[in-house]
Amino acid sequence: MIHAITLKGVSKHYDDFALHDINLALPTGQVMGLVGVNGAGKSTLLRLLMGLVRADGGEVEVLGQRLPQSQVAVKREIGYASDDMRLYKGQTMRWHMDFIRGVYPRWDEAYAQDLLKRFDLRPQQAIGGFSHGQRVKALLLLLFARHPKLLLLDEPTTGLDPVARGEVLDAIAEVLRDEERSILFSSHNTADVEQMADSITFLQDGKIIASRDKELFLDGWRRILCRGVMTDAIRRLAGVASVRDSAPLIEIKTGTFDDGTVPALQGLGLAVESVEAMPLEDIFITTVHGSRSE
Repeated sequence: MIHAITLKGVSKHYDDFALHDINLALPTGQVMGLVGVNGAGKSTLLRLLMGLVRADGGEVEVLGQRLPQSQVAVKREIGYASDDMRLYKGQTMRWHMDFIRGVYPRWDEAYAQDLLKRFDLRPQQAIGGFSHGQRVKALLLLLFARHPKLLLLDEPTTGLDPVARGEVLDAIAEVLRDEERSILFSSHNTADVEQMADSITFLQDGKIIASRDKELFLDGWRRILCRGVMTDAIRRLAGVASVRDSAPLIEIKTGTFDDGTVPALQGLGLAVESVEAMPLEDIFITTVHGSRSE
């Protein structure tokens, strides 16, 4: 399998934070959501892939080329957007489009015009008159019209109101339907990730605590309510991530639910009252709490 991104044993150390032993692979044409609370290391990881910072250890490979050795060539094929990037407020959208077109030979003017309509942006309006949501869409347009092979999006919906957030997500989804792109985007909003991603990676305190296909995450996790007496044997069951005793009810969350889970609980004297699928947010929170207790 060809990978757009490969990280092997990557580390990066700062005075008050560090990435530890990051192993990660993003298959070409896939969308991966990188989920973590603020300060988990999401932005640092994306900056490593962009070549903005250098790893202290391990191997970083992007689009089949090693960093930092080939970062000049690789950057031509990457579209990178983060919340701290700024456009020129006094210049128009058209000015920004012409500027990027002069830098990147693969600029697609017809595609850019189509995106202007989709995103409802006026090319002759100064960026300073755009709303926050419009500025985000303007930045995405400038990236998409270059046809990069890899998109690195750092918290693309941060600070957006619900309406603007929905518009940006819809816009990204439309572009994804148009072309096969490899995308890694970070977010602390699990709903965004659940909507967009093929695979999901949880990052906590600079470490990857879980990484797998989204459907496997959602299919494997269940919240089970039982009646019975709490015992240590329940906590020791394979796959059990958390147990809450609220006698006479016991809440069990497991990440390895299958046809044998309910019989196993019944074998411990529990009466299973309900089995519910878990949303990604609950899966993330449970996984984080589990990693902290190890």
